[in-house]
Amino acid sequence: MLEHLGVESIRLDLPFRLNHVNCFVAEGENGWIVIDTGLHNEQTASRWEQELSGKEVTDIFLTHYHPDHFGYAGRLQEKTGAKLSMSKTDENAAFMAWEDDFLNSLPDNYTIAAIPKNIAQQMIENTKEFIPRVTPYPTVQHHFKEGEKVVIGHYEYEVIFTPGHSDGLINFYNKENRVLFSTDHILPKITPNISYWFHGDSNPLATYLTSLKKVKKLNADLVIPSHGKPFHGANDRIDDIIAHHEERLSQTMTYVKEGANVYDVCQKLFPKELTIHEIRFAIGETLSHLEYLRVKGELDRHTQDGQWIYTK
Repeated sequence: MLEHLGVESIRLDLPFRLNHVNCFVAEGENGWIVIDTGLHNEQTASRWEQELSGKEVTDIFLTHYHPDHFGYAGRLQEKTGAKLSMSKTDENAAFMAWEDDFLNSLPDNYTIAAIPKNIAQQMIENTKEFIPRVTPYPTVQHHFKEGEKVVIGHYEYEVIFTPGHSDGLINFYNKENRVLFSTDHILPKITPNISYWFHGDSNPLATYLTSLKKVKKLNADLVIPSHGKPFHGANDRIDDIIAHHEERLSQTMTYVKEGANVYDVCQKLFPKELTIHEIRFAIGETLSHLEYLRVKGELDRHTQDGQWIYTK
């Protein structure tokens, strides 16, 4: 099916439990388009050197700012001179998330979440470890707009803003063939991480659920995700993801009981042993569910000894 679309998938390895990211290349009128770039490391650089040998890259499209999509973009742009496009929202997030001002705020943020100091310090170091994996930063020459049309391979696609997983995440949709490049918005086997990171959208789960309902109106058939294999039936998968979050919200309410901090609830929502990298995601996801319930009026929040305490 991808061959029919004039698109090739480039599966890049990742050093995490989620062990790959799907990037894409497509030939245009004047050269090749690259969609997402993987982490900046030697393995990624070598793979792109191989995949793009003999190809002139004119454009790099970034779907969002997370390291596995954004990381190698700056170096690839240096090598190719390609025009780089992404959303303005995620450009701003990218140029903030690994800078000193935000990194220096992490200890206070993790105190608010009641994370033990030794774990919090490891989480901070884990974040800093990503700096060489996302630099040099690219120069963004074009900001995607909602409804903008772009040609990818043989067909024209509409840019669809689907915030939630990141504040400025985009999808590409071809109405003629009902094809959706869903990036990290809809995945076939796992649910995308929806986290509050103490910056940006303070209620990302509400935003994400709204984005799911927006995409459901498209009634897309073929879904091409950034993790996992392409699959058919976007709306069935959307229903599954919404049901998952409804279940997690119900569990979150149960775990709060008469009062709980973020770390306590996180340990109950994610009882399996996690790496430090995974704990960062688990804390973010726990916060997004707690804040969703607070904004909805089902939980209260107060500060005690510098920690956020949630109560029914």
